Amino acid sequence: MFLKSQLSWNVAIPAENLDAEGSILQKAILVRLLEEFAAKKASKDIGYLLAVTTLDHIGEGIVRPHSGDLLFPVDFTCITFKMLPGEVLEGVVHKVLKHGVFLRCGPVEKVYISHQKMADYHYVPGENPFFRNDKSSKIEKGTSVRFLVLAEKYDEAEKDFRAVVSLEGDHLGPIS
Repeated sequence: MFLKSQLSWNVAIPAENLDAEGSILQKAILVRLLEEFAAKKASKDIGYLLAVTTLDHIGEGIVRPHSGDLLFPVDFTCITFKMLPGEVLEGVVHKVLKHGVFLRCGPVEKVYISHQKMADYHYVPGENPFFRNDKSSKIEKGTSVRFLVLAEKYDEAEKDFRAVVSLEGDHLGPIS
């Protein structure tokens, strides 16, 4: 789900940029905020950080004692993406294994559907393996699939999410 979030961060501006005034300083703060935003990638609480939409407020700078850099409190609005249990989403299969498939959904690369959560589908091995059901519906690499989110977990070390999903339910499965 795409969410609109309001965040408050502290942005450090190096001492060599402190001679700037007015709009030049504001630009330096914005550029630094965008750099830090891009580097962060994701947060456990709000999901993947996608885009800063507005810079709402820049507070008064505080000088850091040892470096001489200025630290500015900044309030901004951004768009984030987070999978929520119970949500129905769509993804594209990028890996087929004997015990299930991995999909991509937005910025999430590790969406897993266990073969146990694909009712009526059975694994068909080969050079390009796939899952097929009795109605000849196929789930293979490149297939768009509608799924139900069962759980998501944040991996702090990788700054990334993993999701476990299911195809059990009405209108779930490959999208034609």
